[in-house]
Amino acid sequence: MTEQNKRLLILIAGPYRSGTGDDPQKMAENLRRLEEASWPIFKAGHTPMIGEWVALPIWTVAGGKEIGDALYDEILHPTAGRLIDRCDAILRLEGESKGADNDVRLAHERGIPVYYHIDEIPVYSEV
Repeated sequence: MTEQNKRLLILIAGPYRSGTGDDPQKMAENLRRLEEASWPIFKAGHTPMIGEWVALPIWTVAGGKEIGDALYDEILHPTAGRLIDRCDAILRLEGESKGADNDVRLAHERGIPVYYHIDEIPVYSEV
């Protein structure tokens, strides 16, 4: 890891719904896997972000009823796109995910760095 003197907002992208058959337990396990990456990012001096942390409460209060319903599609992926507008980098975790692949595509279009391993993320230093 290198050092840098800027704190980053880093979007963690990886499988959430993909490969689960919409099984809530499998989706919860995927979210937990995404969340496990948040601690090392925080320890490196940065702020982790996961799109589902923002999108799922919005979907719920908007009246979402079933994973994959029209409202779900209207909220989940667009939320990640809006977050990418604000993020400084993306950490792309392993695993098949169309949504995460789209996040990487958007990051490349916007010139935002994409990291594929936690060790690639620079450590914040106040120097």
